[in-house]
Amino acid sequence: MKFPGARLLARVVLALIAVAAVIVTIVGCSSAKDDSTSGSAKVGDCIVKGGAADAKTEKVDCSSAQAVYKVAQTSDKKVDCATDYTGYQASGAFLCLAPNFKQGSCYNETSSTAAKNVDCTSAEATFKVVQRIDGQADELLCGADADSFRLISEAPKATFCLAKPKA
Repeated sequence: MKFPGARLLARVVLALIAVAAVIVTIVGCSSAKDDSTSGSAKVGDCIVKGGAADAKTEKVDCSSAQAVYKVAQTSDKKVDCATDYTGYQASGAFLCLAPNFKQGSCYNETSSTAAKNVDCTSAEATFKVVQRIDGQADELLCGADADSFRLISEAPKATFCLAKPKA
């Protein structure tokens, strides 16, 4: 048995579905384009890393005190970073970040937050870089003033000799 208007209703529904699919495709392509051109960091760039709720990164000069991290590897999907690196999901890319700590600077870092540059007299300061040695990853290079260290054994190698900041 045929119902009058059933074909018309089916055509209207199919047309609406087709229009919705076109809109979703256009919006999706537009979003993907925006992510890839939103200042994506490249290997060797230094960045200010956004917080957990803010996946934006800002490129800065590597000599800047704010350049806490240097991009060591990029990928379009999550990858396992070297043990010395921090994995980070930025807009449109997954980054493996190497520390870019400055000698004489203090930082705040906890197990749940990334490192950020802070004033050495601040109560937030959790460590001070007393010596930075580029090109070598060897804790034995740290002097007596260091009470801990952080090694970057991947290229480019680095040794950061650390101490508790003096308030």
